[in-house]
Amino acid sequence: MNAVSRRSALKAGLAGAALAAPAVASAQQTFNWKMTSAYGKGAPFYMDGPGSATDLAKRIDAMSGGRLKIQVFGAGELVPAFEGFDAVRAGTVEMNHANSYFWTGKTAAAQYFTAVPFGMNFQGMNGWFYDGGGLELWNEVYAPFGMIALPCGNTGVQMTGWFKKEITSVADLKGLKMRIPGLAGKVYASLGVDVKVLPGGEIFPALERGVIDAAEFVGPFQDRRLGLHKAAKFYHTTGWHEPATVSELLINKAAWMKLPKDLQAIVENASAACNVISEAWCQKHNSEAMEDLIKNQGVTAKPLPDAVIKALRAETDKVLAEAVAKDPMTKKVHESYMAFKAKYDRWSEVSEEAYHIKVRG
Repeated sequence: MNAVSRRSALKAGLAGAALAAPAVASAQQTFNWKMTSAYGKGAPFYMDGPGSATDLAKRIDAMSGGRLKIQVFGAGELVPAFEGFDAVRAGTVEMNHANSYFWTGKTAAAQYFTAVPFGMNFQGMNGWFYDGGGLELWNEVYAPFGMIALPCGNTGVQMTGWFKKEITSVADLKGLKMRIPGLAGKVYASLGVDVKVLPGGEIFPALERGVIDAAEFVGPFQDRRLGLHKAAKFYHTTGWHEPATVSELLINKAAWMKLPKDLQAIVENASAACNVISEAWCQKHNSEAMEDLIKNQGVTAKPLPDAVIKALRAETDKVLAEAVAKDPMTKKVHESYMAFKAKYDRWSEVSEEAYHIKVRG
């Protein structure tokens, strides 16, 4: 090779190295993020244990080889329980771990991505999210706020809640003071319930002191941990209000766009893993806790009367119709959700329901 050829080759090599350098630097760049939560430090399922916010952060750290580290803050440690939306929107933190129905005051459509009364179960919700356009709609709802979201947990079917007095008729709901968030709260309110929205840590003292007469939280394990069975002995189990309650990972979009594609993929896959793992955790721990509550803690567990369920269903239809009429985005989400639900229900009749009726008896 002559001198001219060597110089040309050297220039070409340097140019190639210069082009490659930013890509290598980007691939090795590290990020330190903050994640707040609507739930207190140590809360099982939400903050501690498989599929929790803490577990999610650990998985992202491990999968990224330490390139994306997330510091997790429980409710009140950095921001109050229900201010995560504003913190992420402002860029004060990059992430928040909660449930989207807490943001109904920001956008009514958000409620559909947590739970819909008499709506879809865990399998149906996942079908809508991952293969039915639900996730794309979720991010469309949050686009005006500069945020995106991912499902990162699920409780499965929740219990109706704890009551100081057994509910025997629709009349028993009139004037009842109850902690209940989301669309179900609006349904109860239309039947005369005095609805309260309280963070998890405030439920037991409010129920014990008589500030509220009833409370819904999650399920047997988490409810027992809060001590709700010590303040009320009637545990209604129908679960009409939240047949599958989704945990939301809320992300500041500007911060998200700064992540390399591989780190974005890691966050997406870690969130999907926690979505499945957390629901599995609930199945085991709730079955054990329910048995303990009934056998050892003096709890009376039973479904709501049929007449009450009928009234709740009728009011749910009205509440949803009113929400759809008020807001075009809610209407768009509602129509997508219900169209997918109709297909899923038809399939479920010949799959899940047929199994439970014909096989299990």
